[in-house]
Amino acid sequence: MLPAADGAGPAYPVPHCEWNADWLTALRQSACQPPRAPRQPLYLGSDKIGSVEPLFFHAFLEQNPQLVGPCLAPGVDNGWCIQGNANTTLAVLADALRIFPGSPVGRLWRDEKLAVRADDGRVLAAVERGAVRALGIATRAVHLLGLTPTGDSWIQQRALDKPTDPGLWDTLMGGMVPVSDTLEQALARETWEEAGLLLSDLSHLHHAGSMVLQKPAHAGDAIGYVVERADCYIAQVPANRVPQNQDGEVAQFVCASPQVLHHMLEQGQFTLEAALLLAHFQPASRG
Repeated sequence: MLPAADGAGPAYPVPHCEWNADWLTALRQSACQPPRAPRQPLYLGSDKIGSVEPLFFHAFLEQNPQLVGPCLAPGVDNGWCIQGNANTTLAVLADALRIFPGSPVGRLWRDEKLAVRADDGRVLAAVERGAVRALGIATRAVHLLGLTPTGDSWIQQRALDKPTDPGLWDTLMGGMVPVSDTLEQALARETWEEAGLLLSDLSHLHHAGSMVLQKPAHAGDAIGYVVERADCYIAQVPANRVPQNQDGEVAQFVCASPQVLHHMLEQGQFTLEAALLLAHFQPASRG
C-alpha cells in the first residue's frame, strides 16, 4: 500500500499560486455539467450502474432487444436493466454498440475491461473500456504529478493519434484503472508504460486527493456521458532521470517551470482532467 498524504505536506518545493478567479471558476464548471439531454438510468439488478441517451438507446434496442429490458425495480420509472449474466451481456452489448451506426464505441475500443461498480464501491461486473461513456458507467483514473527537486513540473503531450484529446498536454502520467488492477497497481503500471519510471525511482510519493468529473463526452460524441473519479499522486523525479515513453501514447515530455505551467494551463493547453488536478494539487507560481 502506498503512503497517504499527511498533514506535514510534501518534502519538496511547491510554489504558491494565485489563479485567475474567472479561469478557475470556468474550469470547475466545465468539470461538473449535466448531460446535453435527459438520460435514462441503467441498472444491474437493483444497482444503478450508468445512464443512456434515450433516442439512441431505443433505436439500438430495436435491433438488440435481448440485451436490456425495462427496469422493474421499485421506485424506478423509465429505466433499463441488464438482462442475464452481467459480464456476458455487457460484453455482447459492447460488441453490438461497436458496430451500431452513429456509435463512437468502435473508435474508442481498447480491448481493456473496466470495473462496473455499485455506489458503495463493490465490483459487480466488467465492461469494455470503449463502451463506458455510451453507457454512462463511472470510471476511475490515476494521475501522477511529477516535480523536479527545484519545483519544476514534468508534463507530457498526448500522442496525436490518441482517440481522446490528441495533442493536448497532460500530467506526467494519467491512465484508467482496469478491473484487474488496484489503484496502486495501476499507478505503478501506467507510470512505467507512459514515463518509463519505476515507483522506486521516485521520492516523497504520496496520495494528494481525488476529484470527480461529470460532463458530456468529448465533441462529436452525442450519446456519451463522463462520470470519472481521478485519484492524484505527487512525487519527486530525481534530477538525473528523464521520462521515456514505453507504449507509444506520448508525443513528448517537457520539464516546465511554474511560470510556463501556469501560462499553459490558463491558455487551455491541457486536458480538462489534468488542468483540474494541476490547479488543485500542484499549484504553479506566476513568478
